[in-house]
Amino acid sequence: MQEVRFIQKSQEGKKIIETLSEKRPLFIAVISNTMTAEIPGITVAGENPDLIKYTPPADAELLYYGKCKSIPGVPATPDGKPTPALMTYSMLRTTKTPFFVVESGCIIKPKIPYLTLEMPPGNNISEKSAMDHEVVRESMERSEILGKEFSKICDFLVIGESIPGGTTTALAVLRALGVESFVSSSMPENPTDLKKRVVADALKRENLQPGDTDPMEALVKFGDPMMVATIGLVKGSNVPVVLAGGTQMATVGKLLESIDKDGFKRCILATTIYVAEDESSDITSIVDMPMVAVDPGLDASAKPGLRAYSEGFVKEGVGAGGSVLLALLSGLDGNTVLKQIEKEYTAVIEKGLQR
Repeated sequence: MQEVRFIQKSQEGKKIIETLSEKRPLFIAVISNTMTAEIPGITVAGENPDLIKYTPPADAELLYYGKCKSIPGVPATPDGKPTPALMTYSMLRTTKTPFFVVESGCIIKPKIPYLTLEMPPGNNISEKSAMDHEVVRESMERSEILGKEFSKICDFLVIGESIPGGTTTALAVLRALGVESFVSSSMPENPTDLKKRVVADALKRENLQPGDTDPMEALVKFGDPMMVATIGLVKGSNVPVVLAGGTQMATVGKLLESIDKDGFKRCILATTIYVAEDESSDITSIVDMPMVAVDPGLDASAKPGLRAYSEGFVKEGVGAGGSVLLALLSGLDGNTVLKQIEKEYTAVIEKGLQR
């Protein structure tokens, strides 16, 4: 598959991909909120700041219905570039892959059937610890139960996420662990200085220096509910897991490396080439695990909103890279993948706006 690039631990990655080919997948979308997203300039995962809290439920609704019920239209950047959930929606429909939504700390609950961990949103890490120890423990246990049950009905899990502001909490966790790597952004101009200031303030508030804390403590103080849910799902799973995402999922992998070594060994990370080639971050330096990057071919799209992904906007999210990998594993070629994404873009974005 020319559209799949093995960007780290290539031999291990190729073996894992070979075992997944023509097997039964199950896609899980974890939707969450962190109040860190309310810091001005941190994210563009919403048409305006007031709509950021609606992005995760709207993403989930799009996966089910091909439209959103919590907001008019679909989640988009301020200038109208659509959520990567559109890509995932297209690929799940094309491959007929079953999926579930796990709600972990959403401010607004989605108007769909979903499974909930009954977890509150994450706090603004510039003001207080991200989460409560006991809440994290209980929520992770619940998610672990789900992971165990999910793995009974599939050959491998693909886990995607939707959480505005999640790259900032990911950066804070990495710095707490002493990892100097930087995270990606939904914007071409990654607001690195702002993220660094937020993370520095968070570490100072907790009276910690980089590398001072263990992984669970880093998760509780600086992480978010998406990380809790995803770690629990991996811990409970008895089948291989594709962590479908960018630097946020790489951070989950870094936490798993210590929290659940056996689960970590079952994982491979799948992202888009737009994250892999992001010069403002380096996903392979975050964690030493098998990684693949898929090319959806959006640079050749006739749709400006889709071409924007290849120009540095949005890049990844809601398991987009993992969903494209599913399509390629099912036998689709790159041209078909692009045509299917454009088809749904026309139906959901262009014609949807005319309703």
